[in-house]
Amino acid sequence: MEAHVLTETEMAQYRRDGFFLVRSLFDAEEMALLQQACQIDKTIRENALDDRDGEGGSIRLALWNEAGEDLYGLFSRSRRVVDSMEKVLGGEAYHFHSKIIQKDPFVGGAWRWHQDYGYWYSDYCLFPLLASCMIAIDPATRENGCLQVLKGSHLMGRITHGVSGDQEGADPERVEEAMKTMELVHCEMKSGDALYFDCNLLHRSDQNRSPNPRWAFICCYNAARNNPYQQSRCAMYSKLEKVSDNAIKEAGLQLSERSFYKRDPERGY
Repeated sequence: MEAHVLTETEMAQYRRDGFFLVRSLFDAEEMALLQQACQIDKTIRENALDDRDGEGGSIRLALWNEAGEDLYGLFSRSRRVVDSMEKVLGGEAYHFHSKIIQKDPFVGGAWRWHQDYGYWYSDYCLFPLLASCMIAIDPATRENGCLQVLKGSHLMGRITHGVSGDQEGADPERVEEAMKTMELVHCEMKSGDALYFDCNLLHRSDQNRSPNPRWAFICCYNAARNNPYQQSRCAMYSKLEKVSDNAIKEAGLQLSERSFYKRDPERGY
């Protein structure tokens, strides 16, 4: 597959809105490998953290730092992702962490409004020079709890966050005011679509009340020049070795052991 690197026109939209959606960044063969890996890889489910949403639902997510040689690492090291991410961050990027969000049918929980930098500020990153690429493993629809964003909200800067239940969310008063002037966008995606979004973009999602799963793979990156000033649970700078756009298909269903995050009771996640 020919790599799609964000064009200057697309970058202008990203800077204005705080996000940009690329359709079919990964093809059906590549996504079939990722879907199969998620189905057979017991470590993903066994090491997933449960986040209660306070509304009776729960989201499971598995998180890790290393972008290795396995299938997940090849997705996060793919040139078609990293080259665009380096345009977004204005220079060299490295792998901060990755996660698989597991919203299962009927029980998958909601996410409160939040900014990723609302969390990552506590990981000793001085500047909001971070961004994510969310790859839809399953189709994401309004019915199964697709991501919702407030267009342009990244321009507000970092908002104070507080913990409620197992989740940390943005100041509700600020969010309410933002919603009066900013467009709410439901990011409905097909398998293989990818959404690049800024670490200060306000986003949330509803519970999955449908019979269909909504799993997503999110690769998070930090600018090399924004290396945390002290050690945290997220990755310190390490040069990211990009792989070719053929690497995923050439490797096939390649799984490996990895170290996952464990819940920190003091931070709520």
